[in-house]
This record gives sequence, C-alpha cells and structure tokens, in this order.
Amino acid sequence: MYRLTRAFLFLLSAEAAHSGVIALLWAWARAAPRPRARKVLAQTLWGVRFPNPLGLAAGMDKGEVLVPAWFRLGFGFVEVGTITPRPQPGNPRPRLFRLAQHGAIVNRMGFNNPGAAVVARRLSRLPRQPGPIGVNVGRNKDTPNDRAAEDYVAAFRALAPHADYAAINVSSPNTPGLRALQSEGELRALVEAVARARDELHRSGGRRVPLLVKVSPDESPEHLDAIADAAVAGGAEGLIATNTTLSRDGVSGHPRAAEEGGLSGRPLRQPAERACARLFLRVGHRVPIVGVGGIATAEDAYRRIRAGASLLQIYTGFVYRGPSVVSEIQDGLARLLESDGLTLAQAIGIDASRIAQERGAS
Repeated sequence: MYRLTRAFLFLLSAEAAHSGVIALLWAWARAAPRPRARKVLAQTLWGVRFPNPLGLAAGMDKGEVLVPAWFRLGFGFVEVGTITPRPQPGNPRPRLFRLAQHGAIVNRMGFNNPGAAVVARRLSRLPRQPGPIGVNVGRNKDTPNDRAAEDYVAAFRALAPHADYAAINVSSPNTPGLRALQSEGELRALVEAVARARDELHRSGGRRVPLLVKVSPDESPEHLDAIADAAVAGGAEGLIATNTTLSRDGVSGHPRAAEEGGLSGRPLRQPAERACARLFLRVGHRVPIVGVGGIATAEDAYRRIRAGASLLQIYTGFVYRGPSVVSEIQDGLARLLESDGLTLAQAIGIDASRIAQERGAS
C-alpha cells in the first residue's frame, strides 16, 4: 500500500509530501493493527524502560506532537523537535530535497517549530504513552552563540517536565554558527548550564531528565573524542551519533547534490557508523549511545548496535520505505540476535574496535 501512496507523494515537493504524511498519519495509525511486543528487544536505560530500541529521530515531528500515532506504528520511543524557545519559521523554501536514487534527503529546514511554550502545552495533554518521549532542543537562529546557553536552558525548562529525556542539538548544519558550540570549552559550559537546570527540576520534585548531546558526523576522530569527553564532563548521560552531514560523498553528480543543507539517508550510513564506533570506544561503557544515520534495514540496525549503539533512530529510511519498516527492522533484528545467540545487551559494541580499525575511525 505504501508503494502506491509513495508514488503519489513523490509527485509533490518533499515538504508538501511531509505535510501530507503528517495529515494522514492519524488515520493510518488508527487503521493499522497494533504492533506486537518483542520482549527480547526491551531494555532499561537511565531508569527508563524502552520497549524496543528503534525510535523516531528528531526532524519528523517538529512540534506537531503526533506522539500517539508514532507509537501506534511500533516505534519504541519518539523524539520531538528540534524545538527552540521562541517560534521560528525556519529557512526560506524550498528547503527539503529528495535524492531518491541514493535513498537520501538534503534538508536545510532551519529548526522550523512553533516554540517551546506551544509544544510544552501539547505534550502536557498527552495520556501516558507506551514508550519514552524525548525532546530535542536548540537555539533560535538570531541568538548569538555567546548567549546560546540561555536558549537551551529556556527550552529545556519548558519541555523537560513533559519528557523522558532531552537532547541538546549543537550539530545541525542549518543554523549559522551552531556547530561551533561543539568546541570543547563551549560544549562543556553549555551542557553544564542545562545540567544545572535539570538538577533544579529534580530537586523541585520533578523527574530527573537524562541529557543527551547530538553530534556531527563531520568531525575528525580526535575531535569526536574531545566532544564526547566535554559532553560527559559537563553532565551529559548519553550521545546521539549522528546528525546530518555536509559531505556529498556518494551523491556527486546528482542535480540536488549542490543544494545547501545536511544530507541524510544511505550515504550517511558508514560515516555515522564510524562515529558511533569511535564514541563507543571513548565513552560507550559509561553512557549509552543512540545510533542514527542511514539505517533502513534490520542489517543496518544490527551493525549499528554492534558498533556501539544501545538505541537506534530512523528518519530517511521511514520516508523511503514507509511505516512497515518499523516492524520489519524489529523482526529482523530479533532474528539476527537469535541467530548469533546474543542478547541485545551482549551485542552492543561487540564490533566497535574492528569497525574503528577497518574503517579508519581511530
């Protein structure tokens, strides 16, 4: 059914199709059978139970908060965002482009969202969900980096009471200057500021919301080490590897390859996998890693887990393969674990050293 639907959607611009999918999602989710639970894939991280490791990456739900529908599709967790303190329209259109022959997307959306206060209200109205909800926070485009911490703290304070974890986005290539916040000193100071807000929320009676930092795939191995060290020293309890890439390796010659923005999808799989392995070797035994970037099959998911990811996220794979990809990845992942005689916990990071050595991540 999705093949027919996709053929129609792909006649539309990428952003119009995205809006159409959002509008149709509620009806599709209500008509779809409830996904079955796979106990072999369940785990608890940060004291939070994840029914399965496959989540929806930030960028799909930009504040619409269609969380119940995403869970109905079978996701184990959902990340909403990126959300900024104040509403912003994002970058001028067109800003989202398909590279279908490469299974890729280029976007320069620019954190378009309705603002933290609106999203917090929407989250507050949700009934209890079958899995964790994450919120991804960033700074407004017109906020200079020397005041960025104020934006991250403001967005965190508004959203965290309604979330199971929060992700600090310092790695989007579509907000000018944002990636400079990944420098060691800036990142540690930023994470410390948000961690203080987290601790204040906890002391006032709220839940202790774990902080994760989302990193870029375009950093050198040595800089990835420094980012990981700074994030953990500042109080982060997890890393998300990775955001989109500015590289056009693998898509050169495509008419959309020259579009500005971050590239996601199949060409990102190996760079994201390398970054995941590097980060696991650096801090993965201390904090969990969420693997994202180019995951579209159960085999992709299993490789990412063996590279060091405790959790996974998809976005572009969902766009190209449709809602059934959620259950297909989970079913296949369970079979692969069983075939190798491993539990999910045993598989995490089992190939990190080999991947780092063979693919030049160290």
